[in-house]
Amino acid sequence: MKKTLLFLIGLISFSAIAQQSYYNDVNLTLTGTQLRDALATKVINTHSNSLSYSEIWDAIMVTDIDPNNTSNVTLLYGWENGSDGDVTNDLYRGINDNGGNVGDWNREHTFPNSLASPDLDANTTNGPPYSDAHNLRPTDVQRNGQRGSRLFSAGSGNSGTVGAFWYPGDATQGGPDWRGDVARIVMYMYIRYGNQCAPNLVANGTTNAIDSNMINLLLDWNAADPVSALEDARNTYHEDIFNATAQGNRNPFIDNPRLATQIWGGTPAEDRWGIFGTDTEDPTVPMNVMVSNETSSSINVSWTASTDNIGVTGYDVFVDGTFDQTVAGTTATVSGLLASTTYTFTVLAKDAQGNTSAQSTGVDGTTLANGGGGGGNGSNLYISEYMEGSSFNKALEIANYSGATVDLNEVGNVYTLKISTNGNATWNSTYTFPMGAMITDGDVYVIGNTGLAVCTGVVDDSNDAITGFNGNDAIGLFKNDVLIDILGTLGDGTTYASNTTLVRKPSIDTGNTIFTIGEWDASASNTCDNLGMHTQTLSVETFEADAFQVYPNPTNGNSVYINTKNNVEISSVRIYDITGKQVINQTNPSNEINVQGLQQGMYILQLKIGNQTINKKLIKQ
Repeated sequence: MKKTLLFLIGLISFSAIAQQSYYNDVNLTLTGTQLRDALATKVINTHSNSLSYSEIWDAIMVTDIDPNNTSNVTLLYGWENGSDGDVTNDLYRGINDNGGNVGDWNREHTFPNSLASPDLDANTTNGPPYSDAHNLRPTDVQRNGQRGSRLFSAGSGNSGTVGAFWYPGDATQGGPDWRGDVARIVMYMYIRYGNQCAPNLVANGTTNAIDSNMINLLLDWNAADPVSALEDARNTYHEDIFNATAQGNRNPFIDNPRLATQIWGGTPAEDRWGIFGTDTEDPTVPMNVMVSNETSSSINVSWTASTDNIGVTGYDVFVDGTFDQTVAGTTATVSGLLASTTYTFTVLAKDAQGNTSAQSTGVDGTTLANGGGGGGNGSNLYISEYMEGSSFNKALEIANYSGATVDLNEVGNVYTLKISTNGNATWNSTYTFPMGAMITDGDVYVIGNTGLAVCTGVVDDSNDAITGFNGNDAIGLFKNDVLIDILGTLGDGTTYASNTTLVRKPSIDTGNTIFTIGEWDASASNTCDNLGMHTQTLSVETFEADAFQVYPNPTNGNSVYINTKNNVEISSVRIYDITGKQVINQTNPSNEINVQGLQQGMYILQLKIGNQTINKKLIKQ
């Protein structure tokens, strides 16, 4: 928030400041989504005080005070000193003039409640995320109403509507620049609450190539509008948990806007810590991209290392032009793919400064047909649910989609679970399933802690050596002592799921020896609605080829059509984006599916026909 002399809130230092000790345990050499996730872990774990919505009044009266007049608070979106008779554009308001009447200030959800998915108050109205203080800023009541739930979009001048959108305001007409404040708040909400607060739900613009949830406009705003003293004061207050209404965590993008560049690229933002240097040279393009080890749902990708004047820090892997993952080395396993489907893989290199190479020449790879794992060899056994709840509410679920019943303790085919606690580089404890433990095809096996107080009636066995885990303990599923699936990373110790339930996405049909959080859907602590059951959506290629076709595909129009043979009835149509988020759901659909609202990219079209579920790749151009 850059201020003119008229509206100077505080001196903004453009020189480097010391890196806050808050980040001492964060690996700041990471880039891309790995850095995003590391920062997310930090802000989640340090959010130790859940404020009520009423406590936000008290917090704002401290954090948003006018330093030139402690009887006032500073109003987001405001720009005028109160002399023009229009209260809606005031920059300041009396500290006690809060409420819901004309002339009052109230609490603006910068990331609106209704735009989150689910709503911010879906689970609670007295705690995160509805009353996260980093998201709530004071605004004039009427100006707040004008903004409503409009998406942020490009504009110029003071704050106001731009068609159906909302522009927060810049300094071109002498007022404050609020663009950076808004961008940094949205970025914080994304890393704090994940896909529930994805930036593409709240901002209009082009999609970021590294992270399809990010909108590039926010990166531009973050770079264009430096951090203000007001933003710094808010961060300092909320880290100090001894303050009466402090949360305990900070907004990293206020402390150093360059962190956003390190994650998502774009116009380099200010490096307030001075640790990322001034390197402007791009790494070379990765060469000799190859695919190998194709299965029905995954393909390995490898390439020759790139070079850089300082050093390559990682590689971004793309599938059909859409970002999939960031890796440090020169190999990656792309999972969650459809059977008997051809994909194009490309790779780009990046350095610590956020410089990136062009994407490599694409190489095609085709997944194998879904063989169902015939003969009961257990090739499709995997961990399907993980519940790390309060106290002893902990459980694990194993799913069997091998095509046959699997004996978990059969001679020659012995399955075990192993755990590595607190970042140990070796497995500490081993759990062997009891004799006679069986999983029929399409069913699950659940083990839980003996102290499990929720989800009664679904636990088949108990073993606290395994189910005493915390959110930073790696857990592996083994067959004949060979790892076939894993939660967490052995020897890492990073908290990947604390007070969280993870359920494997329906599109995943096999284990993964490299933990990939994108394969999982997360929900709140102690959630066990799906424990004891699991759904997997599999392609049925012969049925698909004979029974229906989808056209045009790719499509650049508003509709696609489903042509069925022999009057086959489709009971439902669902479309998922590449992250697994459902974007269209129709029951008893017609043969015309409206896809006008979909952005360009790759989607999964899922049809329910009789008792069969069929997936097909859909491209929107």
